[in-house]
Amino acid sequence: MALASHHDESLHKTHNLITEINSQVALFRDLLIHIGTSRDCPELREKIRKLRRTCVDACKHTSQLLLPQIRSAVAEGIPADHPHLVLLFFMCQLFLRELAKCSRLVQLIPMDMTGYFENRAGPSNIGNVISQILLCKTIAPDFNQEEICSIAKDSQELNRIVHEMQEFLPQQEINAERPAALTGEDATNKWTKKRRRSSIYKNVGSFCCLCRPNYL
Repeated sequence: MALASHHDESLHKTHNLITEINSQVALFRDLLIHIGTSRDCPELREKIRKLRRTCVDACKHTSQLLLPQIRSAVAEGIPADHPHLVLLFFMCQLFLRELAKCSRLVQLIPMDMTGYFENRAGPSNIGNVISQILLCKTIAPDFNQEEICSIAKDSQELNRIVHEMQEFLPQQEINAERPAALTGEDATNKWTKKRRRSSIYKNVGSFCCLCRPNYL
């Protein structure tokens, strides 16, 4: 009974984390729409940065909960067929695409954050603080460059997580992410792959960010 209760609690926690990541990815994408518009401002850029870091941490935490359980099951000969793993895999894939878009937007439409950070520390200005002590002068943090570097680091981390999950992913879910699976050569293949994708979305239809089109 205690073991079953612990399992149910773990499933409930994982489900809540997946739901939270889904909402974060959807919100992150929505915020990116406003970059370069009249609503773009330093506060928006900082909100995007904080949400990005929160979502990356949530993806890492959730994968750390799921993967050890699945590895243990596979070691015992139990087939790895975990719906939460499939959901997390696809959401990480979506988030990676949004991170690539975010990096391009920051490069093409940089934001002057000088006034915003005048009375507060920048996103990661430890190096600047040391330089200020050694050179006895104030160095303003380069927010845009730090964002580009931070996004690249987050993308590497998410790619690592995706590759780890891919090892235990059902074969049809892996094929669904390959370009060949999206461009069938004949009508039979197209029908087969359409049914395959339908079975995937049947399981994840309640998650909004997996069902909405990209804005850019």
